[in-house]
Amino acid sequence: MNEISLADFHLTMQVLDNLDAGVVILDETYNVCAWNTFMQAYSGISSTQIMGRSLFDVVPDLPQSWLKNKIRSTFKLRMHSFSAWEDRPWVFRFLNFCPISSSSDIMYQNMTLTPLRSLSGEYKHICLTITDVTDIAKNKNHLHESNKQLTHLSITDRLTQLYNRGHWENCLADAFEYCQQTQTPATLVMFDIDHFKRVNDTFGHVAGDGVIKVIADVLRRTKRQTDIAGRYGGEEFGIILPGTSAELAGYFTERLRNRIEKETVFDDQRGIVKVTISLGVCEWNPKLSDYKSWLEKSDLALYESKKKGRNTTTIINCDDCYTDSKGEFILTAVEANTTIN
Repeated sequence: MNEISLADFHLTMQVLDNLDAGVVILDETYNVCAWNTFMQAYSGISSTQIMGRSLFDVVPDLPQSWLKNKIRSTFKLRMHSFSAWEDRPWVFRFLNFCPISSSSDIMYQNMTLTPLRSLSGEYKHICLTITDVTDIAKNKNHLHESNKQLTHLSITDRLTQLYNRGHWENCLADAFEYCQQTQTPATLVMFDIDHFKRVNDTFGHVAGDGVIKVIADVLRRTKRQTDIAGRYGGEEFGIILPGTSAELAGYFTERLRNRIEKETVFDDQRGIVKVTISLGVCEWNPKLSDYKSWLEKSDLALYESKKKGRNTTTIINCDDCYTDSKGEFILTAVEANTTIN
């Protein structure tokens, strides 16, 4: 009977040693009872060095507190438990050698913990199975990064690296809905470049693109991190200022307007291009029916700035707004408050 048991044990150990996965068997005090060839190859620790000793005394860099909790929980519940690489990339700090790139990094691992029942029915041992999932993890991470890049490209204006019109309008719709739900202030600013056609006609479209890029850069440096800026189209831009009243937005627009007025935008053999901007400001108001009406009001304020000579900011007040017979907003002198430059 002993000879049969020994033979069976020998066969079992051959199976364990030829598995393409790590197998570690521990007792209740974390002493190692089995340490297969996979574990020896990747850890550099032979079975004679670790058998009968505490796993945590011999193997460095283990997440000791986390792993002990995991083992205790598995013993207590007497059920399988699992650790995925997405939650914890590795348990044993093994190097993974990649023949394709001829480089090495940490092996991504899944780990299964299995409580082992003895012939007496007691659970006094646990088996840790370590599976190398580096290829799966790398492919998934690469796909994730590719999707992030595609998402970025789909929402970003190529010239300015601000949000493109489609995504920025979606942000505006979300901001409008948030204001409706919370009754918190937010202000919309629309602006465009004064006499931009003249820039293109005089200096060429390359210079025009240079103007747009520099203005986008000034906008990025002037706005807060929480402000949402986008290129609405051509030479027109939009900025959503969450939690901001029209009065406070006026300080932002004047700072932006002054910075752009002082900016040297483009320099070539024909001279230096300097431009100004005109801005329209509208604070969210419950009387606005949807985000499009908010946009229309800001545009009306922008056109008022154009009529007043450009290079200025106009704040439109929605408190007394009304519409004409066609449902279009009418801008009156009472509603327009122009900040003179």
